[in-house]
Amino acid sequence: MKKTHIALIVVIAILIGAMITAINDSSSYADFAEAFDNPEAEFHVVGKLNRDKDMTYDPQNNPDEFMFYMMDMNNREQKVVLHKSKPQDFERSEQIVLIGQAKGDAFHAHEILMKCPSKYTEGEVTAEASTNT
Repeated sequence: MKKTHIALIVVIAILIGAMITAINDSSSYADFAEAFDNPEAEFHVVGKLNRDKDMTYDPQNNPDEFMFYMMDMNNREQKVVLHKSKPQDFERSEQIVLIGQAKGDAFHAHEILMKCPSKYTEGEVTAEASTNT
């Protein structure tokens, strides 16, 4: 066998190994129950902010820690610790996606995605939008 064939086989084996590793390390969507059943794995948890519970953010002491309570899509409430600053317009969000993992009695997120209310409603056209056409 030629050296180029051997090198090509080694490169293909490395690529296959990298793909398998990437598939195993990728996170998936879940609810809080599944996240707490598998605390070693990372999950995307979709839910809504519980506006009835307190939110804690003290940028003087720790600007990278924001705590709040969220209800997942199965209505399970869970304490969330976001390891980032409090997002702007957080209270206005309609839906939240957290990326992180369960640790102890809280879900620790390192990333957050928010769906905020739309500026436009169906059937409504603003004066600015109608003058641009």
